[in-house]
Amino acid sequence: PPPLLLLPPLLLLGRPVLGAPGQGAGAWSRFARLPYPQDQLFLHDTFPDGFLWGAGSAAYQTEGGWSQGGKGPSVWDTFAHRPATPPGSAPSGPAGGDVASDSYNNLFRDAEGLRRLGVTHYRFSLAWARLLPNGTAPLNPVGLAHYRRLLGRLQELGIEPVVTLYHWDLPQGLQDAFGGWASPILPQLFRDYAEICFRHFGGQVRYWLTMDNPYVVAWHGYGTGRLPPSVQGGPRLGYQAAHHLLQAHAKVWHLYNDHFRPTQRGKVSIALSSHWIKPQRMTEKNIKECQKSLDFVLGWFAKPLFIDGDYPESMRSNLSSLLPEFNEVEKKYVKGTADFFALSFGATLSFQLLDSHMKFQQLESISLRQLLYWISSEYNNPQIFIVENSWFVSGSTKRDDAKYIYYLKKFIMETLKAIRYDGVNVFGYTVWSLLDGFEWHRGYSIRRGLFYVDFQSHDKKLMPKSSVLFYQKLIEKNGFPPLPENQPIEGIFPCVFAWGIVDNYIQVDTTPAQFLDSSVYVWDVHQTKQLIKVDGVFASKRKRHCVDFAAIRLQISLLQETHVTHFHFSLKWSLILPLGNLSLINHTLVHYYQCFASELLRVNITPVVALWQPMAENQELPVSLAKYGAWENPETVQAFVEYAKFCFTNLGDHVKFWITMNEPSVKNLTYTAGHNLLKAHAKAWHLYDKEFRTSQKGKISIALQADWVEPACPFSRNDQEVADRILAFDIGWLAEPIFGNGDYPQAMRAWLHQRNSVDLYNFHLPYFSEDEKKLIQGSFDFFALSHYTTTLVGWEKEDALKYDHYLEVQMINDITWLHSPNRAAVVPWGLRKLLKWVKSKYGDVPIYVMANGIDDDQNMVHDKLRVYYIQNYINEALKAYTLDNVNLQGYFVYSFNDKTAPKYGLYSYIANQYEPKPSMKHYKEIIDNNGFPGPETPELLCPEEVASCPECHFFRTRKSLLAFISFIFLAFIVTIFFITYYSKKAERRYK
Repeated sequence: PPPLLLLPPLLLLGRPVLGAPGQGAGAWSRFARLPYPQDQLFLHDTFPDGFLWGAGSAAYQTEGGWSQGGKGPSVWDTFAHRPATPPGSAPSGPAGGDVASDSYNNLFRDAEGLRRLGVTHYRFSLAWARLLPNGTAPLNPVGLAHYRRLLGRLQELGIEPVVTLYHWDLPQGLQDAFGGWASPILPQLFRDYAEICFRHFGGQVRYWLTMDNPYVVAWHGYGTGRLPPSVQGGPRLGYQAAHHLLQAHAKVWHLYNDHFRPTQRGKVSIALSSHWIKPQRMTEKNIKECQKSLDFVLGWFAKPLFIDGDYPESMRSNLSSLLPEFNEVEKKYVKGTADFFALSFGATLSFQLLDSHMKFQQLESISLRQLLYWISSEYNNPQIFIVENSWFVSGSTKRDDAKYIYYLKKFIMETLKAIRYDGVNVFGYTVWSLLDGFEWHRGYSIRRGLFYVDFQSHDKKLMPKSSVLFYQKLIEKNGFPPLPENQPIEGIFPCVFAWGIVDNYIQVDTTPAQFLDSSVYVWDVHQTKQLIKVDGVFASKRKRHCVDFAAIRLQISLLQETHVTHFHFSLKWSLILPLGNLSLINHTLVHYYQCFASELLRVNITPVVALWQPMAENQELPVSLAKYGAWENPETVQAFVEYAKFCFTNLGDHVKFWITMNEPSVKNLTYTAGHNLLKAHAKAWHLYDKEFRTSQKGKISIALQADWVEPACPFSRNDQEVADRILAFDIGWLAEPIFGNGDYPQAMRAWLHQRNSVDLYNFHLPYFSEDEKKLIQGSFDFFALSHYTTTLVGWEKEDALKYDHYLEVQMINDITWLHSPNRAAVVPWGLRKLLKWVKSKYGDVPIYVMANGIDDDQNMVHDKLRVYYIQNYINEALKAYTLDNVNLQGYFVYSFNDKTAPKYGLYSYIANQYEPKPSMKHYKEIIDNNGFPGPETPELLCPEEVASCPECHFFRTRKSLLAFISFIFLAFIVTIFFITYYSKKAERRYK
């Protein structure tokens, strides 16, 4: 049987043993070789015991109190108070960090937020200008007392402080007096400031960070001038400032190491920020450019600290005299001055503050896992502490920050994979940030906090967002432990379970066989060597036979290979009745369909036939109907009933499984059209029920498209309401009248009434008469649905391109989900939820999954995704059948082949040849096992099918052909007899 766990846990691929400059270049090829899709699946596992979970903030972003308690101005205060703001910079005036989240006056409020989260540590920064208003002595006692209170409260809560000495807010006095980090004096002044901090706070602090993101400070503070102190000194000054930042860090590390470590027993590092970059194409040249990009941003600071005290070779060779040099003494002094690798990764630098020239024409990405592996390879497997990570939501988003949650989920899962799969030594994670604040150059246009802050309010209360609940539960569980519902189950489906394949429209080729040509030909053996038609002379015609259609034989043989029991396809109304009525009938096509259905039955495959399926051109309606309103026109209803009667009459002997309408698209239906469509379905159902069911003994229903909709924030009542609304509009609109109470969903009517009254829309949802309700309600024999994917929805408007103003719903993407080349999400559990929902809404109705499939890019690598998709969606269907008691009676894969449904087929179609994909063989294996039997699965003894006699059928349906062959054979025997007889007679005569 096919393995239940299709994707075994990936083996730990081993830690990079000896890191060295350039070894990180192997990261790109390594990740390109990892097994697909296994490596991209979500990892359900936990972090190592003792893993640190925290949240962070920065003084200027959250403290406020810019001039309170004797604090001096910082370069950011000056920047925010300028009368004019350069394009692309942060807003000026009071919109800066003057008040921000007012953490200075709400110390206990913030601590309560930390307690609620359950974090092990809190990263915050000291405002240099709050402790030393001018950047140098004297010390401000009010500022000192403030941070002592904060550290004391953290100690009471058992929360480890991770303290940053300098997070971009350089005292303005130092900038004015010395030119800031452009001056070689600054490293000593920074050392003096650090000594004060170690002396006063070091007894309570085990983790120190000297500074945050020196790349941004140096490059945009002193090179481009984009950020404070806004010095446009060009690359030379940018590199000079970075040189001084590294020297300052090294001085502080040596200070701590020599004078404070023996008693305080803490650790010191520097928070380095980086992006991730991927090659445009996997060539050696592009990989070198990617390596260079990381050298110029992260390696600029990391290599001197973690390897040899000098800049990366790629920088030295490319920048020449622009790059300052360390002498040998300085190299030794700088080398090794970090006790762990403190990494910042996320929305501050990525796609924002990374200089475009430093991408070297490659593609920026947000893969934290690959960056962690690169660092581990490049810098000799250091202990890594992620001290800042997250993404952002819009500044208008309030409490349900779904986008933020799914980015957080992605980053944390990638960290877990780096630990478990790649052997990277990560010991802590810090989400950014604890609360909403001033977001540097983006001001208040985005939010990154776990707690919401209303910046217009006076008290600045912290209100937990949905991300608080997400992160809180994650910390409690120490990761993503496997849950029973995530595990595949063993078991089998019932004996009569329908295993099928779908083809929207079968390949129709009515080209007549040569035996049907009644013309007479003469063979010109002397000149042209060709057959010449004799005008006016005709042979007698014979009857058409199904064997004349070569296209049918090929399709049937391919279907037989799959071992399916059912085949689902749609008829073409527009071709069968081109004028929309019985005045013109395409008898050849009808005969073709008759033959196709009878040939399916001959090989024990049940045809499942849809009367109508909307397609792009004229919705697959006859032109005369499409031209005059299509389903908007009530006359289309009666035309459909006449068409249905014709099909039941002409195909009903072969078809016992009917679909009236297959996947009518509610996205393209007006309410009037949907109203008429429902009436047409119901009338066709009653027609079959009264006039054909007794004699033909078939069943009939409608097939609805039913993708699952999940609230983006599982803890949000508002998001749940939105999800329920979408289900009512997407599925309930057509399902409720048929399978429910005979009328449209109440939620749908209530919403439209509200919209029409508030926004003066005029969306009129028609009403059914009592007779129409009785006609429509119960017009089904089973519930047929097509299911492909799952969508997340929320109520907070975040992305205008994915926001539905009419239904007030925001579409959200969980970026941890697998996605197909066409970006369809692969969410197997969504099918189980959908099936349970149908049962809860409409009772124990028989259910068929009439279509379920995924696209590929005609690359065999991506057919592995379809193998995974089929395996896991069917297993979720088995859970619904076995564990939830859903009355599931069949499952159909979409689609048959790439010729009729490009990229979706179980068979590829290349150069006029059909080839089975691995997914076809896998599906066949599941069918042969009737599911996923395990060692303890009880054997299911299914009654033997009464085998139809294909040989007998062959003789029954080809009597004329057999008679002709018999006649030829008899004539041949008689001819041989006479030739032999007269030859012997002639011999005797001559003797």
